[in-house]
Amino acid sequence: MTASVHGPARAATGTPRARRALVAGSVGNFIEWYEFGVYGYFATVIAANFFTPQGDGEVEALVKTYASFALAFFFRPVGAAVFGHVGDRIGRRPTLILVVLLMTGATTLIGLLPTYATLGAAAPWLLTFLRVLQGLSAGGEFGGAVSVMTEFAPEGRRGLYGSWQSFTVALGLLGGAGMAALLATVLTPAQLDAWGWRLPFLLTLPMGLGALWLRLRLEETPAFRRTGEEPAASTSTSTSTSTSASASARETAGAIVLGAGRLMGWSAAGYTFLVVMPSYLQSTLNATFQQALIATVLANLGFAAAIIPAGALSDRTGRRTVMVAGAVLAAVLAFPLLNVLQDPAVPTLVKALAVLAAGAVVGLMAGPGPAMLAEMFPTRVRYTGLGLAYALSNAVFSGCAGLVITEAVERTGDIDVPAYYVAGICAISALALLTLRGDDHRSALRD
Repeated sequence: MTASVHGPARAATGTPRARRALVAGSVGNFIEWYEFGVYGYFATVIAANFFTPQGDGEVEALVKTYASFALAFFFRPVGAAVFGHVGDRIGRRPTLILVVLLMTGATTLIGLLPTYATLGAAAPWLLTFLRVLQGLSAGGEFGGAVSVMTEFAPEGRRGLYGSWQSFTVALGLLGGAGMAALLATVLTPAQLDAWGWRLPFLLTLPMGLGALWLRLRLEETPAFRRTGEEPAASTSTSTSTSTSASASARETAGAIVLGAGRLMGWSAAGYTFLVVMPSYLQSTLNATFQQALIATVLANLGFAAAIIPAGALSDRTGRRTVMVAGAVLAAVLAFPLLNVLQDPAVPTLVKALAVLAAGAVVGLMAGPGPAMLAEMFPTRVRYTGLGLAYALSNAVFSGCAGLVITEAVERTGDIDVPAYYVAGICAISALALLTLRGDDHRSALRD
């Protein structure tokens, strides 16, 4: 089921075009994850502004905030299906332009939204609606960006090129954390609660306009153009074509489920260590907002540092080797890493190294992940297939992470809940990753 390498089309994929595709594909990911990071880092502030009417406690408000967070993730598969279908039919370029416009508009409007104190019960509903729009656009972003990056990638470098999708996720989370840390430093708590939290969302507008300009200059991928050049099937073969299409649909659905299983460890560990950690440290371990953000910045630095080397290594040793190593390490180290953070007697330097290590372990899964998914689907369904696999995995295991962990800690009183969550899911993910073929990285993408 491996397509041959198309010489002329491969030759046409020159370095300048590939680099432009890399930048245009990456910039939307940065904005998407910058916003999702900001929402997670400011979860306690957003809870106070939108989900705390009289009589509600802080934990209940935080649970509601994470419920809104999770809802956006559950609309990602819808966005992946809708925009993926469009992207596989009319092209990657126009679809990615539409996606970045929707994400930029929704995020900017969150920064302008009246709070519960001003608007009453309508405020959390409007916030949730905007989160739904973000979920739809985010669902359409991943499949298109990874398709562009990997379809333009030079031969033997798909892991490296695809890893830039994950790297810009790290940069987006770091950008969000850095902005939150900066505001927490220069503003008083009262100023931050009153209006300071709006600034990171409003900053999305100029970033989105820059992303739009880059994507308007993007060319369509050679792989997608080849699908438009294929001759249509004759009417005499309509029955066999229908049977073949049905079998192909079943194969695609199976690949989507398998792809989600292979990604579930990345999703669970990534959001637990990189996004949920600030609220966990504050609500469970009584850390200050600034301390929690510093820990998260360190985790994201470890994450960012490991991604591109992991993607490049997977071009040499295979996706399976690198990703299984990441999933197994995350499962094995989840409890020791968390216990280091929980112990007040552990030196600060050791805690810093622990969160750096946690981020780096996630990076081992995130670096090769995009290329691994791209290699699972043919061009005609690649945007939809890999987008849905990623969105489903994130909806279940990322979007629910904050909600599940916060609620479980509150109900059980067990502060090791995050470690149980990460270790269990990563163990299952490692089993799914073992089904990868060791030589998939050496084959051409399927047409």
